Amino acid sequence: LDSAREASQGGRPIRVEMVSQKALAVPLLLCLLAGHALAESNATLVEDKNPEAKTKADAFIYTCGIIGAGFACFLFFLVSRISLRSGEGGDTESLLSSSRASDDELEAIYETIRAGARAFLWAEYQICFLFIAVFAVIIFTLVSHTNADGSGGSPWDFDAGGLTAASFVVGGLTSILSGFIGMMVAVYANARTAVSAKKEGEAGWMAAFNAAFRAGGVMGFSLCAISMVVLYVLAVLYKSHFSVEMGGKTFVNYKMLFECLAGYGLGGSSIAMFGRVGGGIFTKAADVGADLSGKVIGVGDGKKLDEDSPFNPACIADNVGDNVGDVAGMGSDLFGSFGEASCAAMLIGASCVDIEKEGWLALTYPLLIASVGIVACLACSFVATDIQPVRCEADIEKALKIQLGLTSVVMTIALYPVTEWALPEKMSMAGVTDDVVTPFMCFLCVISGLWGGCLIGFITEYYTSHSYTPVREVARATETGAATNIIYGLALGYHSCILPVIIIAVIIFLSLKTAGMYGVALAALGMLANLSTCLTIDVYGPISDNAGGIAEMAELPGDVRDKTDALDAAGNTTAAIGKGFAIGSAALVSLALFGAFITRASASMRPDKSLAAAGVNLLSPIVFGSLVFGAMVPYWFSALTMKSVGQAANAMVKEVARQWAEIPGLCDSAGLDFHERQEARAQGQTLVKPDYQACIEIATNASLREMIAPGMLVICTPILVGSFLGVQAVAGLLAGSVASSVQLAISMSNTGGAWDNAKKYTEKGELNGWFPFRDGRPINDYEWQDAAERYNGDGCMKQKVRMGNSEREVPVKQWLGDIEKTDQSRYVRIMMGDEPIVTVDGRKCLYAGKKSAAHAGAVVGDTVGDPLKDTSGPALNIVMKLMAIISVVFANFFMSINNGNGIFNCGTV
Repeated sequence: LDSAREASQGGRPIRVEMVSQKALAVPLLLCLLAGHALAESNATLVEDKNPEAKTKADAFIYTCGIIGAGFACFLFFLVSRISLRSGEGGDTESLLSSSRASDDELEAIYETIRAGARAFLWAEYQICFLFIAVFAVIIFTLVSHTNADGSGGSPWDFDAGGLTAASFVVGGLTSILSGFIGMMVAVYANARTAVSAKKEGEAGWMAAFNAAFRAGGVMGFSLCAISMVVLYVLAVLYKSHFSVEMGGKTFVNYKMLFECLAGYGLGGSSIAMFGRVGGGIFTKAADVGADLSGKVIGVGDGKKLDEDSPFNPACIADNVGDNVGDVAGMGSDLFGSFGEASCAAMLIGASCVDIEKEGWLALTYPLLIASVGIVACLACSFVATDIQPVRCEADIEKALKIQLGLTSVVMTIALYPVTEWALPEKMSMAGVTDDVVTPFMCFLCVISGLWGGCLIGFITEYYTSHSYTPVREVARATETGAATNIIYGLALGYHSCILPVIIIAVIIFLSLKTAGMYGVALAALGMLANLSTCLTIDVYGPISDNAGGIAEMAELPGDVRDKTDALDAAGNTTAAIGKGFAIGSAALVSLALFGAFITRASASMRPDKSLAAAGVNLLSPIVFGSLVFGAMVPYWFSALTMKSVGQAANAMVKEVARQWAEIPGLCDSAGLDFHERQEARAQGQTLVKPDYQACIEIATNASLREMIAPGMLVICTPILVGSFLGVQAVAGLLAGSVASSVQLAISMSNTGGAWDNAKKYTEKGELNGWFPFRDGRPINDYEWQDAAERYNGDGCMKQKVRMGNSEREVPVKQWLGDIEKTDQSRYVRIMMGDEPIVTVDGRKCLYAGKKSAAHAGAVVGDTVGDPLKDTSGPALNIVMKLMAIISVVFANFFMSINNGNGIFNCGTV
């Protein structure tokens, strides 16, 4: 009773007056209940025996976070020194070689792209703000309902519900901030990269690369620093809230702390879902619409438009989409991965008694990994920009790959002492029965994820880069049309799943065997360890792509576009590596969250009957049925997103056709080549420009409308399954969705990437010399292939032209340009494959370069692959993670319904 009195009055003794027994009955009962509640909470309290551990963690994490944020500001300062106006000082004043006449046009395009991107993000974020407010109330209500122990106490724990909802709101807002910072920096830097490419020689290569790379670094380092520090501050606040002073000692309820903190990952992943899906629909609707309108349909008389022709109404929307989808959406996606992996690792770590006893430093070890990653990536970034700067086209891809490899090596060296410093000497982990877990074993789990991610990334590059055989085979399949190109691409995507899945399976097996589910969570964090560098390279790609688009729309000199195209091509290659990292880490994060869900649900079960102890029985009817259903969800989700892109692209093509038909003079202006437009301007003619805003509005409205259904599918499915069918059904659902999503994401991303680079391979003219012209004469295929191996590319099609009394060889593109002006019908026959071109070794070949029939087939494949690699594929990473984190957050609510068996009482818990 003394304990009860103190508990009910906050430690102050109760003064009992002389009252009747009846009057005393109610307060006495309340005192007993309060004492019982305190006894229950004491069962999960852990004494904080090492208070200095928090001081060490504070110093380490805050210092690294400040360094990362400060470095991001420094990089932004360097980018801001580049002036958009030629001759206005800054880094562009000297060494400028081109005319300044296009500055006004460049700045106008830049402002149009920036305004379109900001308008879309604001419209999207209004929906996200509303979602955060509504779903926070749902979280507060459902998570608060946690009476799973049958003690007869109150079925509501508003403390847990309120703090989880608060974590969700903070995570969602931080995700929005991360995406917004990335998008604004990317838009700010794209025109500056194009301006930097005006410089001649090595200076132009170095300046353009550094502008794009440093702008990407602003996103990479700011996102990692902000997300890490915000998560840690939230954890520190919750630690204070869940701490109790008793007898001069401090006790902390770590399990409840990290359960409530899981809402942070849910908030980040929820916003990432809308950012990835909404941004993906926007960018691919515009991209597909622009490609089909300009490269396949054309403006009549066989005339096709270049990718970023300023007379294609969809080109501005395409460039806006690069920012809102590939930058803002990707930033939110990787922020969600970091938040979920960190929350899962800390939640599982809190279930280990040895880590709890070691104190705060060991519990926050997952954040120490991120801290080391920021500093390591910062140190390595100077290699690409200062120590070994880019001086020519060949240096670009090498510099980016060195960044990935070097950061992995540095992380491997730096993480071991940090692991030994933070974790206890011996740990007993659930699921590890053979031996105790040591810090070295945990280090191996992290490193397996780090280097496994590298392997997956470079395997992905092999299947998606036109430097290797698989993509070249896809490109050569266009000889017989778009259909065979698509068949080859699909086969490549399925084949590319084999090695990455084997690597992921090996990492999962070794991590589980070594350190249980905690090891899997650490492996996921290992794949995200050099996130700052991965984000830098990922954002570098869209910036370079936008810079090329701006250079073409502003009609800057050809050497400027050559530089930006080379930057973009290298970015596409390294982006494929980044996608491999993202898919692998998503699979491991999802499995770690699955382990966190099992851990949290088992806390409310009898120890000998819990899912953690007995495992999930695959032969259980509810488990197996839910597993099959879960494997179907990614296909349902992909169907929604793919159809959305198709509908929006269809509307885009119709709008472009309408403008070409209805705007007087637009079609004529679009049909002129660069030199003809220059001549027309010199004669004082005004060229008609399209209505860019109409296409931006189509993409915006379609993406905002169509992103709702896929998002609700992923969010509502685990909640409904857990509520009606129970926790065993949720376990099956998660297992099925993870297994299915991994395969589908890899095949979609690699198929789309292969088609994209097959198109680029075709546009470079590398297919020339491979396709024979069939004129009835027999052709020995083996001899032809042998000749094609020796003579191919644009160089094998040089043509001799008479100039005065002599002949000289000219490049095939120049020769075709002259024919287009002098003999339009012959030009069309060559492009359609009805007339051959004779190669330097005497063979009659089909022309297979840009604007040819083969190119049209490659463009069809690329447009089919666009939503695969940039909408549905990347979003599947979020599908498996979001379903898992929702299950973790609502686990106690599921357990409160028929002891975890659901409303329909389907389980056997």
